[in-house]
Amino acid sequence: MSKKSIIVFEGIEGTGKSHHINNVAKYLKKNNKKFIQIREPGGSKNAEKIRKLILSNKSTFNNHTDLLLYLSARSENIELIKKNNGKKIILIDRFTDSTIAYQHYGMGVNLKFIKNINDFLLKDININFTFLCTVNQKNMKNRLLSRKNLNRYDQFNSNFYDKVQKGFLKILRRNPKKYMKIDSNLPIEFNDEIVLSKIDDLT
Repeated sequence: MSKKSIIVFEGIEGTGKSHHINNVAKYLKKNNKKFIQIREPGGSKNAEKIRKLILSNKSTFNNHTDLLLYLSARSENIELIKKNNGKKIILIDRFTDSTIAYQHYGMGVNLKFIKNINDFLLKDININFTFLCTVNQKNMKNRLLSRKNLNRYDQFNSNFYDKVQKGFLKILRRNPKKYMKIDSNLPIEFNDEIVLSKIDDLT
């Protein structure tokens, strides 16, 4: 019987997390396992509208507005998650850890404020497992340079991404049993095998 896990893929830009979630989705489909795949910001119809606003290079929001927009997108996604929770495997490209890593560790927004709203939105929704993809600065920069279009969050300085990645690692260390760190500096085929092996345990 298939487990109906909520599985999240986290990491800074250029870590390959989107590749891995798409690869997992193909794997689950091939094995006839029911799942939904969403991203943050984005996912539901209204959340995708907010995504365009957040990531637009024309946007100049202050840090608190940025946070509240991300949480607004999450609020729109919660109904979609609730509807499928316990019925299908749920794959999420970025979730609550990203909010803490980027907005708290990266931008300095009050952690208690972020956690209070996250707790209010999630209530009884529990993440079963998180893949945290990491990358060094050199590889991150090279991968961003290869992209045709860069959004607002692809263009911060190296110090910002360093603070965010260290923030992710702090989150992981608090509950290591529910996380797997993926070293994205290693060959992607090698990491694909590691991720899919763990997916077999989770689903």
